[in-house]
Amino acid sequence: MNNNIQPAKRSGAVTKSDTTVLKYKRLFVGGAGNVTIQHEGSDSVVTYTGVLAGSFLDVEGNRVMDATTATNIVWMDW
Repeated sequence: MNNNIQPAKRSGAVTKSDTTVLKYKRLFVGGAGNVTIQHEGSDSVVTYTGVLAGSFLDVEGNRVMDATTATNIVWMDW
């Protein structure tokens, strides 16, 4: 878990894509579902299943994949 308590300096809406590179350190999930990401510095893809609406995921990644079913996702970085 990322214990960084500083506010995000950059953020934006996530566009799900298997090709678009997007660096982030935290995701906010507005609508429940699964979140499939590619972790920073890795080719492996992981799915977080059953993420609840209003959740924060403290993950460093570079893609939010097309297979993601959660909605209204915001990326954050600092």
